[in-house]
Amino acid sequence: MSVLTVVLALFTALSNASASVLQRRAATDQAEGGRGIRQAVRWLAQVLRRPHWLAGTGLLVLSTVLQASALAVGSLSVVQPLLAGELLFTLMVGSVVFHRRPNRRTWLAFAALAAGLALFLGAAAPSAGRTTAVAGRWAVTGGAVLCAVVVLLGAALLVAGAPRAVLLGLASAVSFAATAALMKEVVGHLGQGVDVVLTQWPPYAGIVAGTVGFLLLQSALRAGSLSASQPALTLGDALTSVALGWVLFEEHIGLGLRVLPEAVGVALIGAGSVGLASALAAGGAWDTAPGRRNGSGPGAQEPSPQRS
Repeated sequence: MSVLTVVLALFTALSNASASVLQRRAATDQAEGGRGIRQAVRWLAQVLRRPHWLAGTGLLVLSTVLQASALAVGSLSVVQPLLAGELLFTLMVGSVVFHRRPNRRTWLAFAALAAGLALFLGAAAPSAGRTTAVAGRWAVTGGAVLCAVVVLLGAALLVAGAPRAVLLGLASAVSFAATAALMKEVVGHLGQGVDVVLTQWPPYAGIVAGTVGFLLLQSALRAGSLSASQPALTLGDALTSVALGWVLFEEHIGLGLRVLPEAVGVALIGAGSVGLASALAAGGAWDTAPGRRNGSGPGAQEPSPQRS
């Protein structure tokens, strides 16, 4: 694991976190237009013109460039999990943008999630693997990814609020992990020449997967707080990327004596998830626009004072 890979991945995490915060700010600025596809499209069209959303989109473009650069010098299962730093960056940037600090439970939950993922992956020490996917594995893997996204999206349509934000965040995470894997595939073929790469399918599949992930992310940010969507997005992306790295690029994780710290990491992730659920139940709505009601929908309640 090179220093350059770590630096590029952490800057990607900061850029991703800032993008999510800014686009969440745009979502809370825009009043809810009701349910249904037509209302959602109208709401999105209005949000797209807001300065916070445009700034967030610019940061997403920057993070894509940074992520591609990191993948060019590091493995998928190293680069993607380092994005766990996105969780803490979200709280830091969010505190500035929303002028409201998350409560102590939220901070502790996010810290446990980030530390647990870092410990798990540090102990696992994923191998570098191949620069391109094993021949013939993309078809089955792509079908499995598509099914997972469809199932998560279908489940999200049956619920509302924080559960919907979590499910949409997970669906977006799977899509973005697939995008990263496709990006890794494209970078691995660049030695053949850009003109040759552009005649192959991975660049275009990556654009489709990235677009789907982007739209699902907007829906997650509309559905509920960053405290619900961001952990699902970050952890789901990292763990799905590890799985895709193993299946497609033969990137393996260490076992044996390393199982113990890996288990501690998993336990921290579990504890963080429970703590986050408790924080959400306590109504820690810190990511709403200053001077507005809690949430973007009509009839929302004033946020309760936050304790640090």
